[in-house]
This record gives sequence, C-alpha cells and structure tokens, in this order.
Amino acid sequence: MSKISFVLVAFCLLFITSCNQPKSGVLFSGSENADWISSGDVTVEEGVLSLSGPNSSSVLKGGNYKNFELELEARTTKGGKGFVGIHTDQSGKGYRVALNNDREDPVWWRMTGSLMSVRNLTKSFVRENDWFNMTIRVEGRFITVKVNGELVVEYTEPATPYRTSENSQSVLSEGTFALVSTGNGTVEFKNISVNILDSKNIEMVAQLESALDEQNDDIIKLHQNDFPVLDYHVHLKGGLTKEVAAAQSRKTGINYTIAPNCGIGFPITNDEEIYTYLNTMRSQPFILAMQAEGREWVTTFSQEARDEFDFVFTDAMTFNDHKNRRVHLWINNEVIIDNKQKYMDLIVERTCAVLQNEPADVYVNPFFLPEAMQDQYDEFWTEERMNKVVGVLAASGKALEINARYKIPNKAVIRKAKEAGVKLTFGTNNVEPQVSMLEYPIQMIKECGLTAKDMYRPKIKL
Repeated sequence: MSKISFVLVAFCLLFITSCNQPKSGVLFSGSENADWISSGDVTVEEGVLSLSGPNSSSVLKGGNYKNFELELEARTTKGGKGFVGIHTDQSGKGYRVALNNDREDPVWWRMTGSLMSVRNLTKSFVRENDWFNMTIRVEGRFITVKVNGELVVEYTEPATPYRTSENSQSVLSEGTFALVSTGNGTVEFKNISVNILDSKNIEMVAQLESALDEQNDDIIKLHQNDFPVLDYHVHLKGGLTKEVAAAQSRKTGINYTIAPNCGIGFPITNDEEIYTYLNTMRSQPFILAMQAEGREWVTTFSQEARDEFDFVFTDAMTFNDHKNRRVHLWINNEVIIDNKQKYMDLIVERTCAVLQNEPADVYVNPFFLPEAMQDQYDEFWTEERMNKVVGVLAASGKALEINARYKIPNKAVIRKAKEAGVKLTFGTNNVEPQVSMLEYPIQMIKECGLTAKDMYRPKIKL
C-alpha cells in the first residue's frame, strides 16, 4: 500500500469513528426524532414522548456512551411503570433505573430512582401523573441517580460485582440509552439531554478501593434476589443525623425507616409535635414510622395524627407489674422478680393485652426478656407460651419484627409466625450512629425460608 493510500484509509477510519462518537446535547426535544428506534405503542404529541403498555420501547440509535450525565423529565400515569436503560443495546445489557410511582404495585420495593436489582428503593418521591426530573450520572465505576434534585442512589461497581445469572448483564461497559414501558399504563418523557464527561479526571483506582466486596455482602444478594431491603426500625439518636443516615443508607444499600419515640417523657409528646416533625422529614429518602411508647400513646395522640406516619409500631416492654409498679423491661432496677415463672406469665399476659388492644401495625422488640431471665430464654419461652402469643399476634393482624440488636425472637417463634401468616419486619433499634447490616434477620431468612411475600408492606405517604 502506498503512503498516500495508507493516509487516505487512516483518514476515512478516523472520520467514521468520529461520526459514531457520542456528543453532548439534546437527545429528544419534543418532536419526531429519527435518532430513536421505537417499538410497541409509542407516540410523540405536544412535545411528549409516550410509551404505553408492557411492550413499548424507544432506543437511541448508536452512540457508545460511557461517562455521562443524562437528564430527563418523566411522568407515569396510573399503572404506568418502566425504566431507563444505560450502557445498553438491543440485547438489553447494562443497568436499568426504575420509573414506578404505583403504590399498589406488588413489587413495592423497586420504586422510581432504583438502580434495579442493585440498589432497589422502597420510597418514591413523586406521585403518579406528576412530572419529575431525573439525573443519571456514570463516572468511571460510580453511578448516581437524582430525583427532583435529591440524591437517591450512589453505587460504585466493584472489580468483581455479585450478580445472579438473571442479572449477569447488569454491569458497566458502554452503550446507548433505552426508554422502556413495562406496566399497563403510560410512561412519558420530555427534554432529554446528555452531557459527556471527561474521563481524564476519573480516579478509577480510588473508586475501586471504595467499592464494597460484593462477594461477601449479603445485602447485594438480597437485592439481586428481589427481596425488599428495608430496616424498619432506625432512630436518629446517638449522633445519627438524617444527613448521615441518608449517606449510610446509600452506601450500604439498606433502605431506612426513621422513627421518632412518641409518648410521655419522650421527644414527641403531642399531635402538634408530630406534625412539626413530619414537615421536616417528608422530603427525606426515608419511610417514616411512629414508635408508640408506654401504654398511654393511644390517648396521648389522635388517630388523625398517628395516621400521618407510614406505619406505627410499639413494643410490650413497658407495663405496670402485679403491684402496679411502672416497669421498663430493659431497665434492670425496675424489674423486681419474686418468682421467675410467675413473672414470665406476667410478661405473656401484658404482651397479649398490647397485641389485642392497641392499634399499632407492627410489634417490635418482640419476645424480649429482662437481663435476669435472658440466660434461660428457651426455658421461659415454652411451646405453650409461644403459641399463645403468636396466636394473639396473628389474630390482631400486626406484623412481627425480627430485631437485629437483641437477636429476637428465636427461630421457633419466627417459624410459627410465618406458618400463621404473620407478616415480618427487620429492625435495628439503634442507639448508636452505626445502623446494623441486618445480620440476624438475614440469618433468619436463610434458616426459616423467608421470602418477599412474608414481609410487611408500609402504606407510604407523601
């Protein structure tokens, strides 16, 4: 080949390559656009790209996008859900960012903004029929998702990500963008644009060092197996702020329910304080629960105020003993035991009264024993006593917490509750800033054969 021919060939290859290189700019501005390949029920009208039904999609032609910031506006109608695919192609590889604001969806743990099967979110910031902004950013191995400007996902893909066979293609590479509808309603888009990021400034080594070891991480395995990953019992105490809690939740992949302590002698003591608290927390990426303290909470707070929370939980650790003395079971000097077996009967009696008479949604710190009795836990929680409490619990319709802090209840109780159709929750009940990694609940998932269907579903409000 002559020198001139070689130069011509090289120039042509460079020209073709440069034409295929992705560029920053508008990808959809509101008119028919030949750059998108659509299938199914896809229309463009009045500046809106609409995808309807479970088999509709629009895929951007060509363009190997690797490091970028994708911005768009979206809206879901009733029953509408789907996802935005990134680093994808016609085969469906890459990651999917969920679009789902349907609070009746049986898969309630994969809401808008979820990095699907990697960082599933239990709370959506938006309602159906409302337009919202979404920003998806990929920078090296670091992926972030924002919804209406709020950071909801931060994920660093490790060198060896954990993936099930079903999700084996959900990894970073490069590719185009896809808009996909999977629900029975409609997903709508407008003002889609992309900004290419300069890869020279990406510190890949530092990113890899900060990534979690997913091969030994039970949380990613729950996400991969489509199990709701939610700590239903987290407190902002011991130095844990809502900002630190949100960052910690994004890092570990565990969604949090934040619960203030409400009752006489606790931080929240009346309806007005409930409303003030909720006004500061509604915009936060947490499910919001009320921890109802003492036995007076039913009359201390109105039902209208209590119903503003996503759910209410209480325990049976506070009661008056047989001599009408106020007892908090976790405070040793308040626990006065003359006869341990009779005291155990008292605990069972008081627990059943709470379950039968108080309108909470979840029973937490369950089957707790005071320190003086803990070394004989299985002896005191006899078959008869377990059956009695589980029976009353099932009849009450309340869910049962598997508590990570106290490692209660035991496996026998959990199996009985599951068999009786009792729904379950996982809870840390932290007193320190570091929230648990749900080690004990995960152990019980494995040993008791728990599934997503066994988990309690909060009624999330906005």
